[in-house]
Amino acid sequence: MLTIIEKVIFLQDVDIFEYISTEDLSHIAEIAEVVEYEMDSKIFGEGDIPDAMYMIIEGQVRLIREGSIILTSSQKDVFGTWALFDDEPRVITAITASDCQFLKIHKDDFIELLGDNIMITKAILKKLVIRLRNLVGKVGPSTIERNKG
Repeated sequence: MLTIIEKVIFLQDVDIFEYISTEDLSHIAEIAEVVEYEMDSKIFGEGDIPDAMYMIIEGQVRLIREGSIILTSSQKDVFGTWALFDDEPRVITAITASDCQFLKIHKDDFIELLGDNIMITKAILKKLVIRLRNLVGKVGPSTIERNKG
């Protein structure tokens, strides 16, 4: 079992939480649950309704789309992040490649926390805007113009 302090230290390395203060990370740590899965366990599947994000404390997870492994994630990697913000069905399946331990944040708990803490909400929105700007920068104006018509 991890202490709140250990969870905060772990959460400091999570990309989406980059602009959140240590004090506010402690609020997220309070809702982050430590869960364990055995090797070859299905965490979620393509088409499932998203309900949580996962951060790998220990172990490896295969992320699979349409039967093909697209990525193997390991310690400190995060997956299912969009589940906190989006109700669209999952586009990948996550299966453990070893015994695993995760920090899991449930969507409902997270949304409630955002409603109670404007600083966390602002920090996450800032990170999402930066991601969007980077994506638009990679796509470029010529691609955007072609897609308008």
